Amino acid sequence: MMNSVYLDPAAMNEQHIFEHLLKVIEQYHASQRKGKFLDYRSPAELGRILDLERPGKTQDWQEIFHWVDTYLAYSPKTNHAAFVNRMWVGANLPSIVGEIIVAISNSSACTFESAPVSTLLEKYMIRQMLQLVGFTRGEGQMTTGSSNANMIAMMAARNLCSDSVKQAGLFGQKKLFAFVGADAHYSMDKAANILGVGTDQLIKVPLNRLGAMEFDQLAQAIDMVLVNGGLPFFVSATAGTTVRGAYDPLPPLLELRDRYKFWLHVDGAWGGAAALSPGLKEKYLPGLAEADSFTCDFHKMLGSSLMCNILLINKRSPTLGPVLSAGDGSYLFRDEHTSEIEDLGAVSLQCGRRVDSLKWFLDWKFFGREGLASRVEKYLELCEYAESWVEHSPELEMAVPRTSFNVCFRFKVAKEQSNAFNLDLRNRLYHEGTSLVGVAYIDGRLVMRLLIANPAAERADIDSFFNNLVATGRAMLEGK
Repeated sequence: MMNSVYLDPAAMNEQHIFEHLLKVIEQYHASQRKGKFLDYRSPAELGRILDLERPGKTQDWQEIFHWVDTYLAYSPKTNHAAFVNRMWVGANLPSIVGEIIVAISNSSACTFESAPVSTLLEKYMIRQMLQLVGFTRGEGQMTTGSSNANMIAMMAARNLCSDSVKQAGLFGQKKLFAFVGADAHYSMDKAANILGVGTDQLIKVPLNRLGAMEFDQLAQAIDMVLVNGGLPFFVSATAGTTVRGAYDPLPPLLELRDRYKFWLHVDGAWGGAAALSPGLKEKYLPGLAEADSFTCDFHKMLGSSLMCNILLINKRSPTLGPVLSAGDGSYLFRDEHTSEIEDLGAVSLQCGRRVDSLKWFLDWKFFGREGLASRVEKYLELCEYAESWVEHSPELEMAVPRTSFNVCFRFKVAKEQSNAFNLDLRNRLYHEGTSLVGVAYIDGRLVMRLLIANPAAERADIDSFFNNLVATGRAMLEGK
């Protein structure tokens, strides 16, 4: 366990509690990149350490901080250079400041009267993002993450393709069909389920060798739906697929959109951060300004604390209000401010809304667009370096070509042993607290997926990761 900051039980008042808490936070933050990234314990062993059922004293701050210390001691250090498992890492410091302020002020960003500052901050950030992406006559909202943003975009497309669906549901009309690439995020399946479209009507389009949608196959699938009396209403392009990092090129999709009149959404949960860099936007997201909607997670490459997301709607406003508002919310949303400012909760999926705008606003003001853009550009350079490392290592191989920010590789062993060996290698590194790298399957082959989303990462960290991995793999081959 980490060294606990001493807490004097005799001096317990709110001031001392806050002073102690800040010392704990400071100590933990200073240790984030030191030592191992994790003191691993099995679930059974961790259960014994936690001893969750043991009797405890109520209203005992010593007890509370014991639980805090234990939580920190056995949780992964997500800001550690060896934590390359997720699309996010430890949060930006301005964002952490924002989280603390949001927690202590404890308001809901649903109405102006309960959250006047955050309402204006969120509207400001929406305007900034609309301008950055190039959406005109648009609107947006911060959501709980791209999974919900994808669903809201699909809901908007569903409701706008049929004037009656909001009130009458999907009964007595043409079947609606949505289309995504075969590697699209599973939130699309959830959205089709929740919205009543049905996962059978979510068509998975085959991919090319780089992991992007085959446009001819998409056009054929749409034609087949039309021939059979269905209604194609929604296509989602993925900007950075979860495993391969592939981008569905937008210009040909826009041509198909103009031909078939579906709603074109861009799921940029991971790779949408490229929009902040003019050069990367031109390379990976040409035509983005003409899409119908776009989502991006700021808590991924851009480093805001979990969760922080925005959904933007293009060239049509209002859309979110008519799509999402329902029922009698007059107890909460009244007319006092509607001539001055609209309550954000009235056009949101949920009722209570967490204040996420402050942390994104503070990050935006502290780093600026250029600073955040240079961060994303640096990640791409480090991915190129990691790819080169794999290609020059006799023990490693690329599993698929790298197209953007994902490096999918494997340790080379006999084909029949490859999946089991690579999984064991990855898990051994994890259990030893050496590193945590993601795994996934591509065409039945298990691969390791290296993601770089730590602003402090350097080439030396890439070297350390691969040197440890190769040394451990060699030891395993030798039976050690």
